[in-house]
Amino acid sequence: MFTMLAILVYLAAMGVPILFLYRYGSQAWYWHTIAVVTAVAFGLMPAPLSWRTPGVTLLFGFFFVLLMVWGLGGIVLYLPRHAKRV
Repeated sequence: MFTMLAILVYLAAMGVPILFLYRYGSQAWYWHTIAVVTAVAFGLMPAPLSWRTPGVTLLFGFFFVLLMVWGLGGIVLYLPRHAKRV
């Protein structure tokens, strides 16, 4: 596998959720918690033997990093919405 491709894929996996968090802000805390739990489950799930190729490994890693960055970033940046008095 080309090293540059792996670097670009993982940079995209970190950049897309950061861009979405910057643009749209944090969603409800439970969506980000579900994303972190899904990322951990997805990262610990063993791939079937026929799927153990570099491309599938890169795809699994992409989704793991994407969900983990979005989930943790949303939890860290979570600001509860309170009613403001005018």
